[in-house]
Amino acid sequence: MSLEVSGLTKIFGQQYAVDDITFTAPKGRITGFLGPNGAGKSTTMKIATGYSSANSGDVLLDGISVKGDPLSVKMITGYLPEHNPLYLDMYVREFLRFIGRAYGVKNLKSRVEEMIELIGLNPERNKKIGQLSKGYRQRVGLAQAMIHDPSIFILDEPTTGLDPNQIVEIRRIIKEVSHEKTVILSSHIMQEVEAICDKVVIINQGKIVADDTVDVLKHGKKDKESFILSFDLDVDASLFENFDCELKSSQELQISAESKNLRAELLRIIAENDLPLSSITKADEQSLEEVFRNLTGKEGAKS
Repeated sequence: MSLEVSGLTKIFGQQYAVDDITFTAPKGRITGFLGPNGAGKSTTMKIATGYSSANSGDVLLDGISVKGDPLSVKMITGYLPEHNPLYLDMYVREFLRFIGRAYGVKNLKSRVEEMIELIGLNPERNKKIGQLSKGYRQRVGLAQAMIHDPSIFILDEPTTGLDPNQIVEIRRIIKEVSHEKTVILSSHIMQEVEAICDKVVIINQGKIVADDTVDVLKHGKKDKESFILSFDLDVDASLFENFDCELKSSQELQISAESKNLRAELLRIIAENDLPLSSITKADEQSLEEVFRNLTGKEGAKS
């Protein structure tokens, strides 16, 4: 059970909302799908769930083409959209039974009670949805996404409007579900992504700019070293052109390379060119928020 996005493109007028993107979300892992507002996240999720169509490319869910068989895709997918649509005049139980009947859920009465217990809707179970707080409405949305026991969950900002205790509980539920399911989760909260996601895909201006595990994105590849070099005078960065070189200022560089002896190689270049080195330090681990900002060119992620 997995989700495979292949060559997906969506154009609105002259604007590419999604531009030839390809990535996978494997079974048994939670894949974080991140990007700034307007980057193409929600568009991709809507296409993957069959609620919107692509100009080209396709999405396979458990090997089923969303383009070729959108109804079957909907039957195996649990979708919680960013703006959670609910029937406010329905009672909680009534709404979940309505959704369950649409999916043909067997033993529906017991399944509804199971969802109410699992998602923590007990205190509000006898109320109309319109009487619920934003947090409890979000819980109802999560319950409707889970009620038919889908093999793939696509969750767009699932903890929006929840208080800290509720967030912890919903995270626990999502992590439990992920052991046997494919989960793709969109969030602007970097701490949330670090807490529960195994893999992260970052999209910016319709294109994939990162696709790796959280650990690799924060630390770099394990066989890759990175050092920050500070000099007393301006330095010619072209001396380090054989390495990944980031110019932090005219007197400070960050050098990275897949080398077990990078420090020694850098010191050799410095000595051969008589460079006025003031310090050489191993680069610190980046937070996921720093990675996000560097890749998307934004001042910061919304939290």
